[in-house]
Amino acid sequence: MSWYEIAIKKLDFPTIELFVKAGSDGESIGNCPFSQRLFMILWLKGVIFNVTTVDLKRKPADLQDLAPGTNPPFMTFNGEVKVDVNKIEEFLEEKLAPPRYPRLAPKHPEANTAGIDVFAKFSAYIKNPRKDTNDALEKALLKSLRRLDDFLRTPLSEEIDADASGDLPESSRSFLDGPDLTLADCNLLPKLHILKVVAKKYRGFEIPEEMAGVWRYLNCAYKREEFTSTCPAEREIEFAYLDVAKRIK
Repeated sequence: MSWYEIAIKKLDFPTIELFVKAGSDGESIGNCPFSQRLFMILWLKGVIFNVTTVDLKRKPADLQDLAPGTNPPFMTFNGEVKVDVNKIEEFLEEKLAPPRYPRLAPKHPEANTAGIDVFAKFSAYIKNPRKDTNDALEKALLKSLRRLDDFLRTPLSEEIDADASGDLPESSRSFLDGPDLTLADCNLLPKLHILKVVAKKYRGFEIPEEMAGVWRYLNCAYKREEFTSTCPAEREIEFAYLDVAKRIK
């Protein structure tokens, strides 16, 4: 019996195996914000789980039988296969619930939609090869990032002193919903990090310094092992976009 099997038996944890996209070497963590999203959720829940990287070029027969026609991420929970990222998130929040496991849903519903269009604007920008539309797509991306920055700099209700007068203070929170990582961050942070890495590499674009809210948010994430230890190497992210990022003509 492995240490993992002993641990889950002793601590009465469910048996969980997460299958994520492998990197270019077939073994390390690959570029996949959906894989990282689930990896972060399980880490934050505080359960013991196995992670298997899946090389899409050489997908083993047993995995094809386990989840036929499905690419990672997917997982098994007590032997039951789960394949839809959004449904897996809902399932984990329901099954791994308080008091034993932390609740990860944001307290503020608006945290769920913050930055909701950032990745789509980035994708349109990075995949565009036409010089005549590049500026407009970059402006659309900046506008989306600015909305996210405004949200991150606007104080949440608990940051506002009801007895204070004058202008509202700028928020100093670490994450979308407050001081703690939530499901909303598990969704947005992997995408925001990809944007930062890829846009700089292939477009020379950097998130403006004056977007202090966005930079505070990213820097807080880089201090958390739940994010950094589930993140692919930057070279993996760059490699994944080698053929996706179009040269401007």
